[in-house]
Amino acid sequence: MRVWKQWTDECRTTRKSGSGPRNVTSARDDRHLVRMARTDRTASSRQLAALWSIATGVSLCASSIRRRLLQCGLRARTPLYRIPLTHDHRRLRLQWANQHRDWRADWQHVVFSDESRFNLWYHDGRIRVRRYAGERHLPECIIERHSGRTPGVMVWGAIAYHRRSQLLRIVGNLNSNRYIREVLQPEAVPFLQSLPGAVFQQDNARPHTARIVKSFFAAQQVQLLPWPACSPDMSPIEHVWDVIGRRLARDPRPVASADELWNEKQLDVNYHQDIVVLDASTNT
Repeated sequence: MRVWKQWTDECRTTRKSGSGPRNVTSARDDRHLVRMARTDRTASSRQLAALWSIATGVSLCASSIRRRLLQCGLRARTPLYRIPLTHDHRRLRLQWANQHRDWRADWQHVVFSDESRFNLWYHDGRIRVRRYAGERHLPECIIERHSGRTPGVMVWGAIAYHRRSQLLRIVGNLNSNRYIREVLQPEAVPFLQSLPGAVFQQDNARPHTARIVKSFFAAQQVQLLPWPACSPDMSPIEHVWDVIGRRLARDPRPVASADELWNEKQLDVNYHQDIVVLDASTNT
C-alpha cells in the first residue's frame, strides 16, 4: 500500500536519497578496517571487532564489520588449500619442471602411479542437522567422531598414455616388503613390461624409496622418473582420484564398512570408467 500511495502521490517508487540507516563508520574508518582485515586474512568478524575496539576505543558489532567489509569488496570465502612447501621444495619443483619442459613424446612412456585413500564419509567438516529446540542429544542428531584414522579403503593404481593398470586394494599399512609383494610384483612390473620403454613414476613415500625397493627396481631393470618431494599435484593420476572421490560423494547409498565401500560402490569399476572419461575429455 505504501508503494501504491507513493506512486499516486509522487509518481515514483524509489526511496529518497539519504534514506535508511547511516553508516556507523566514516570513509577513513573503512580504510582502517580494510587494512586490519588484509593484515590477518583469516580473522573472523568477531576478532576484528575486538581488535577495532582496542585500536579505536569504539565498540563495533560483528555484523557491522561484515557489512562494511562487504561494502568495500572484501567477502568471506572458502580459502584455497595447498601443500605447505619449503624454499627447498619450491626450488626442486622448479628445477624438475625446467629439466622436463622440453619433453614431447617422452611423456607417452611415463607410467604415473600412486596410492589413494577413500573414506566412508565425505564432508567438508561443516555438517548441519535440522532439529527442534531440546533435540540436541537425540541419537539421530549426533555424529560420531573418530579419534583415529577415518575408516576407508586404500588403493593403488597406475596410468599411462591410453593405458591403465588394475586398481589394487591395500588392506592395512603398506611397508616396503608389502609394496614389492602386493603391488610391484603382481601388477606394476607386468604393466611396465607391456609398455616398451616405460618409465615408472612414484612419489617419495618411505615404502617407495626403501633400499630393498631400490634393489628390486635395479634387478627388474625398471627405469624411474625422478620426482620432487611434496608434489602430488604434479601427477596426472591425482585427477583420477579426484573424479572418483567426487563420484563417491554424489552417491547417496550409505556404507558401513570398508568392504561395502569397495564392493557396493565398485571402486575398481569407477576407476576404469573415470579414466575413460578423462581420456575422452583430453582428446576433445
